[in-house]
Amino acid sequence: MSASRTAAAGSRRGKRPPAARLPAEPAAGRAGRQRWYAPWTYLAAPLVLLVLFTYIPVVNMIGYSFTDWDGLSPDRNYVGLRNYVDLFTRPRLFQVFAVSLFYLAGAMVQIVVALYFATVLSFDVRLRNLFKGILFFPYLVNGVAIGFVFLYFFQPGGTLDSLLGVFGVGPRLWLGDPDLVNTSLASVSVWRFMGLNLVLFIGAIQSIPPELYEAAELDGANRWQQFRHIIVPGIKPIISLSVILAVSGALAVFEIPFIMTGGSNNTETFVIQTIKLAFNFDKVGLASAAAVVLLLVVLLVTWLQRLLVPDERGELS
Repeated sequence: MSASRTAAAGSRRGKRPPAARLPAEPAAGRAGRQRWYAPWTYLAAPLVLLVLFTYIPVVNMIGYSFTDWDGLSPDRNYVGLRNYVDLFTRPRLFQVFAVSLFYLAGAMVQIVVALYFATVLSFDVRLRNLFKGILFFPYLVNGVAIGFVFLYFFQPGGTLDSLLGVFGVGPRLWLGDPDLVNTSLASVSVWRFMGLNLVLFIGAIQSIPPELYEAAELDGANRWQQFRHIIVPGIKPIISLSVILAVSGALAVFEIPFIMTGGSNNTETFVIQTIKLAFNFDKVGLASAAAVVLLLVVLLVTWLQRLLVPDERGELS
C-alpha cells in the first residue's frame, strides 16, 4: 500500500515512477556479437583474390573446353564433348605422361635427400644455419634463370663434362641424347626444389618435443633409431604433403624443360603440349580440355593417395 501511495503522490507532483531495469548484458556476449565479422574482415582480401584469379579462370577454362575457340575470334561455337573425344583418341597426347615418370622419380630422390639433410641439421651441427641457407637458396632463384644456367652446365665441353673429365669420363650429349636428356632435366628439378622440402621437414622436426630425444638417449637409442621411431612418426603428415606436392608437380612440369629444350628430343610434358595447342596451333578449346583433364588427373591421384595413405598424426609418447 505504501508503494502505491508513493507512486500516486509522485504522479500528482508531475514525476513518473522509475522504470524497471533489465539485467545488464554480459560484456563478453556483447563483444562477441559485435566482432563475429572480424575474421571475415581479414579474410576478405585473400578470398577475393582467390576467387578472381583461381575459381573464375577455372570456370572459364571449363567453359572454353566445350567450344572451338581459337583464342582470338569473338565467335565461340559450342562443340560439346568433341574436344575430349579428340584428346582420348590421340594416344600421343597421353604418351607425354611417360616423361613425368622421370620427374616423379627425381621427386622421390629429392624427398629422401631433403629428409636426410633436415634430420642432420636439426641437431647440434656446426654452421648448420649456413648449410640451411645454402640448401634453400636454389628455391629462391627464378626458374628461367636456373634453366639458362644449366644450359651452360650441360652443354658439350661445359662445366659437367669438365668435372667428369677429371675422373676420366668422356663428354656426353646430356641434352641431346634421348636416353640422358630427361634424367638431366629431372636432376635440375631435384636441385631446385629440395630446399622447399628441407624447410618443411626442419619445421616439422623442430616441433617434436625435445624430451623424447632425451628419453631415447637414456634408453640407449642411436640416431637411426631416433629417426625411425621418433622423427618419421612425428612428421608423417608433412611427408604425406611432400609426396602429394611431388606427384602433382611431376604431372605439371613446365619451366625447366621448356627453357632448356623447348619440349624437343622427347622431353615434351603435358603442360608444354597444352601450351603449344593453345598458342602455336590456336586451339584454345582443345587446350582447355587438356588442362581440365590434367586437373582431374591431379585430383584423382591426390584422392587415391589420401585413400591409401590416410593423413594420421603419429602418436608419440
